[in-house]
Amino acid sequence: MKAKDFDKRFDEGKDVSRHLDLSRATRVNQEQRRVNVALPSWMIHALDKEAGRLGVTRQSVIKVWISERLKEKTA
Repeated sequence: MKAKDFDKRFDEGKDVSRHLDLSRATRVNQEQRRVNVALPSWMIHALDKEAGRLGVTRQSVIKVWISERLKEKTA
């Protein structure tokens, strides 16, 4: 399939996934790096409470909140 045809199908909202080699796909700027942050006990407790309410991990809550804040700053 030519790129022009692929782009047209994609722009029309058609499924183009069968034309992709997903085994070689990568996510740009998604490399994971580990950081350590010391937080007071009350913050850990509040994070755990929110994580439990949402049914996710503490780490997920932290990632989402930081991501939201960074997006606000760049908008």
